[in-house]
Amino acid sequence: MHIAPFATELFFSRYEFSTPYQLCNSDCESLTVDELLSLAGEDIASLGHQRLGYVQSEGPPELRAAIAATYASVREEEVLVLGSPVEGIYLAARALLNPGDEVIVLCPAYDALINLFEHVVGADHVRRWTFAPGAKGWDLRLEDLERLFTARTKLVVVNFPHNPTGFLPSPDMQHAILRLAADHQAWLFYDEMYYGLVHAGTPPIPSAADLSDRSIVLSGLSKTYGLPGLRCGWLVVKDADLRDRLLNWKFYTSICPPGPTAYLATVALRVHDALRQRSLRLIETNLRLAEEFFARWPDRFEWRPPAAGSTALVGFRVPSVSELSDTLAREEGVLVQSGAMLGSDDQHMRIGYGRAGFGEALARFERWLRRTG
Repeated sequence: MHIAPFATELFFSRYEFSTPYQLCNSDCESLTVDELLSLAGEDIASLGHQRLGYVQSEGPPELRAAIAATYASVREEEVLVLGSPVEGIYLAARALLNPGDEVIVLCPAYDALINLFEHVVGADHVRRWTFAPGAKGWDLRLEDLERLFTARTKLVVVNFPHNPTGFLPSPDMQHAILRLAADHQAWLFYDEMYYGLVHAGTPPIPSAADLSDRSIVLSGLSKTYGLPGLRCGWLVVKDADLRDRLLNWKFYTSICPPGPTAYLATVALRVHDALRQRSLRLIETNLRLAEEFFARWPDRFEWRPPAAGSTALVGFRVPSVSELSDTLAREEGVLVQSGAMLGSDDQHMRIGYGRAGFGEALARFERWLRRTG
């Protein structure tokens, strides 16, 4: 069966490892294996002692217990460790949906959160709940969501903190989203890959895993904790029958997580709050740089400050960000990403401000802006 091109990953596979100044990364600054082990009080030799055999398909018990402990009401058996975070989106689409079911997806979004569900149920059965530009940020209206439900709605797909806008709902809005899904007997796929990256002044919200038994919560170590190279993600699913169906699909994909990943992920979860705080400190520094930059260029950009996460969606007054990004990458070594890849439009760009090189990349971008007028 045909599936839409994965525009974001095609873009990064082309440019990420050859373009030195990057403004659109969604993850936070990573660590070396040695740095991670040292932070957790382990020696590098401990990694060398790990045996390269199979581990449990659901994930080793100690890793699942460590993941469960980061939630208020999740048990070890309710955690399914993935081969990579994106696998969880595929498993949920396959285990839950049949052709003709309807899905509501919050947009814009990471390509897989749209394309995989369209692949299973058909593009004409995916209805988009979209943000609207507000005076001070991005607006999301519950009445728009309510109008999208039909008798065939099987699943609602959201991600908070939101990539790419940086939106975070209030606790009341979060409860209203869960209530709407429950009232229409729909499942909720809730992407929490940026969970815990809440900016100063923004009220935090709990995990959907602690609020709803009809949620499938996706999370992992890539974004908040700066460990994308581990490819460690997990699903939290409280419904036992659905967990069995997800696991059966997992047997056809990754079977089990890699043993070294499982070990390092268990180590990382011992110091997960230290990793999160490390990311937040860098985010706060980079956000100040971004706010100063956009204040200097009000005629060129529309800056809507994010409330959480490590990304923002910024209006860029050019004919085509896609065309410009190719030119910038080739001629200036600066990487920007068009919002069109994420279901927005080609006059918006995603920026990512979770990496240590953000300030240098932003300065390089500004020099280009000044030179070209």
